[in-house]
Amino acid sequence: MTYTGAVLDAPDARALADFYRRLLGWEVIEDGGDWVSLREPGGTARLSFQTEKLYRRPAWPAESGAPLMMAHLDIEVDDLPAELARAVAEGAEVADFQPQELVRVCLDPAGHPFCLWVNEAD
Repeated sequence: MTYTGAVLDAPDARALADFYRRLLGWEVIEDGGDWVSLREPGGTARLSFQTEKLYRRPAWPAESGAPLMMAHLDIEVDDLPAELARAVAEGAEVADFQPQELVRVCLDPAGHPFCLWVNEAD
C-alpha cells in the first residue's frame, strides 16, 4: 500500500487545480476535465481535484447547519507575509478567524481552508 495524495472536491476541478498549480508550482500530471492531478516536480505525492456538481463550500470556522471542513492543507513557508500576499494574488481569501500567530488560514477559490505556516524551529 502506498499513500499518493489527497483529493479535493470542487465545482470545477480544472479551475481549482490551476489555483494550486500556480500557488505550489506543481505540475499537472493528469487532466481528465472532471479529474485533475498535480505532482511536485521530482516528487511522488499528488494533490488531485474532482468536479462535484453538488459541492457546497465548507464553513470556516464551523457553523451549525453549514457544511463542515473535513480536512485542510498545511503549507510551510519561509516568509509568511510575502507568501500570504502571493496566495491572495493567486485567488485565495484570508479567513476572518485566525487562531494562531505564525499561521494564516486562507480559503481557496472553492472555499477549502488551507494554512500557511512558519516553522519556528528552522
